[in-house]
Amino acid sequence: MKTSIIIPVYNEEKTIDRILKKVLASPINKEVIVVNDGSTDKTLKILSKYKKEINYASHHKNRGKGSAIRTGLKHASGEIVLIQDADLEYDPSDYPALIRPIEQGKAKVVYGSRWLGKRKVKPSVFYLGTQFLTWATNFLYGTKITDESCGYKVFRYKVLNSLKFKSKGFEFCPEVTAKIAKKGIKIVEVPINWYHISASRVHVIRDSINMFIDLFRIRKNWKDNLYAVPSEESPTP
Repeated sequence: MKTSIIIPVYNEEKTIDRILKKVLASPINKEVIVVNDGSTDKTLKILSKYKKEINYASHHKNRGKGSAIRTGLKHASGEIVLIQDADLEYDPSDYPALIRPIEQGKAKVVYGSRWLGKRKVKPSVFYLGTQFLTWATNFLYGTKITDESCGYKVFRYKVLNSLKFKSKGFEFCPEVTAKIAKKGIKIVEVPINWYHISASRVHVIRDSINMFIDLFRIRKNWKDNLYAVPSEESPTP
C-alpha cells in the first residue's frame, strides 16, 4: 500500500529542512505532499530544494491546519493518509508501526499515542489538557482512546475523504475524531516517540476549551458550517 504523507507548513523555516529529510528517508512506500499555508518566512525558499521529491500545494494566505489537510487530500493518491506536523515533535521512524494495522487489515484508523508504553509523565497544564480532551471524547462518544489530540493520525483514504471535515485549524483533531466515532469506526492506537515543544499555559487552556466545544457541538449535531472556507491554492514554487 502507498501512504500519502500530508505535511501542513506555516513559517517553519527552523525545522522544515530537518523534518523533510527524516520523512523522505522513511523506507515505507510513500508520496510526500507539502501544503505551504501562507508562510511569510524562508520556508518557501527551503521547500524549493525539494521540488523533485515532494508534491506541493500552497495557500496565498494562512488558513489553518485543517484547511491545509483538506488541500493535501485533494492531491493524495495513496490508499493510506498520514498527517505529519512540520515541527520536530513527531518522529517519522514511527511510520511502519503506524501504518501496519491498516496494511494488515486490522484497522481503518490509527492514532499515535504519547501516553501508551513506558513513558513517564510529569503532571503539567499541557498533560492535563490532553487528558481532559481524551476523557471528554471517551465520555461523549464511547471511545476507548488514550490520546485524542496526538498529531499522528492515520486513515484509510476512503475513510478520511468520506468524513467531509470542514475545520480550518487545529480543531481538525476533535472534528475527525468525533465523526469517526459517530460512524462507529474503531480507532486503534500505537505508542510513538514524542519530543515535547512547550506551549504557553494560556494557549493550552484556550485550545482545550475550544476543542471540547467542538466535540460537544458535533455530538449534539449542531451545524457544521461554522468551518466553511473557500478553496485557494497557488502554483508550485
